[in-house]
Amino acid sequence: MKKNDIVELNIVDMGVDGEGIGKYEGMTFFVKDAIIGDVIKARITKQKKNYGYARVEEIISPSAARITPECELHRRCGGCQIQAMDYKKQLEFKQNKVRGNLIRIGSFAPEFVDEVMLPIVGMETPYRYRNKAQFPIGRDKEGNPVAGFYAARTHSIIPVTDCKLGVKENQIVLERVLSYMKENKVEPYDETTGKGLVRHVLIRYGFTTKEMMVCLVINGKKLPEAEKLIEKLSEIEGMTSISVNQNTKNTNVILGEVTECIWGQPYITDYIHLRKCEKTEQEKFTPTDTAIAYHISPQSFYQVNPVQTEKLYSLALEYAGLTGKETVWDLYCGIGTISLFLAQKAGKVYGVEIVPQAIEDAKNNAKLNGISNAEFFVGKAEEVLPQFYERESRANTEQAMLHPNVIVVDPPRKGCDEKCLETMLKMQPERIVYVSCDSATLARDLRILCDDGYELKKVRAVDQFGNTTHVECVTLLQKIVK
Repeated sequence: MKKNDIVELNIVDMGVDGEGIGKYEGMTFFVKDAIIGDVIKARITKQKKNYGYARVEEIISPSAARITPECELHRRCGGCQIQAMDYKKQLEFKQNKVRGNLIRIGSFAPEFVDEVMLPIVGMETPYRYRNKAQFPIGRDKEGNPVAGFYAARTHSIIPVTDCKLGVKENQIVLERVLSYMKENKVEPYDETTGKGLVRHVLIRYGFTTKEMMVCLVINGKKLPEAEKLIEKLSEIEGMTSISVNQNTKNTNVILGEVTECIWGQPYITDYIHLRKCEKTEQEKFTPTDTAIAYHISPQSFYQVNPVQTEKLYSLALEYAGLTGKETVWDLYCGIGTISLFLAQKAGKVYGVEIVPQAIEDAKNNAKLNGISNAEFFVGKAEEVLPQFYERESRANTEQAMLHPNVIVVDPPRKGCDEKCLETMLKMQPERIVYVSCDSATLARDLRILCDDGYELKKVRAVDQFGNTTHVECVTLLQKIVK
């Protein structure tokens, strides 16, 4: 077998990135866009000694789980890896992905994982759920400016103005931005040459307030004829904030450090409602009267799926087991999304976040909601927490901060830093609530914590990203009392 050969594969499994897995003459092949149960003809694209990669050439017999996706570009675009799979099967795939990582990476026994792992929390519909979208801007073959998404594993833009995961209002914004660029000869950025102006269009939408924000990321300091763009965008219902972000670096990082609001407010407002889980045959989450308001700026980290975020954070709050007296540390706190929920039920909450603007937002959000028992620190959690612990240990003060009742941690995909985990273990909280967007690094970190005095009590996956392979988790660890 060699590259470009055609092989017939029966897809019997799926990898963690959503690729179908089949075998031919003892060789394992990973096939993008194939799902369990498909029988396909596949073209070999790359071959290693014991495995290879292929792409679907023809579906001979479709899987019973295969559906017709709403987006005709799902195979070309790199965003929705499993949109052709029935949603119930998507949830099953994600539940198994988390379970497999806990067993394979975390070295937890399968029967133990089955005991502590609760059913995944799905969504009513896996479309139109994103409150944030970042569209790269480029040029088509005719030289016209286009917006869209990168094709899988490339920086080639697939023109898209109406992503089915985002809100419909995104299309109106993009069409007006592209119209402004064409009419005023504003050039799109070219990654190859480093020339051109408009790099990305960032759009945020408040699901509760219906407020909208648009931020143009530019390779410069000024947007020409800005008043003409403002005229087009400000007419859109709900438009609240228009800004320009300066990013002149040769980088894949989307936002630069300087943002200027050119119309309206520098933020939009939205709410997260506390939800309670009703124990019924089909476990439902229903809103309560508790809601937290958040000011969201272009740089703010704010979960992209507000409906599922309410479920995720409500679970985190439930697992924290607060009675009103506890001291809590919230690590990687962002703009205080989880911290402010916790503060309503805790005695004192301390949040840590590396982004200064996020901490400013967190402090402002605390004031906005009349919350006075939350305090925030700027810095890396892996640096702030150990430094604080060492300093206060020597001073022998602030024992509640040194030994909190609960630590909540919601790190980036790389998981918790080793130093951060080490300090958490020294602080010996009664409970650790670990919220994760990557079950592989979660499993690694859980093993470290469980090897040093903690017991894993609950694991629950929450589908924040329907039609993609990504999945969030919330877990509870309890300190073992000897």
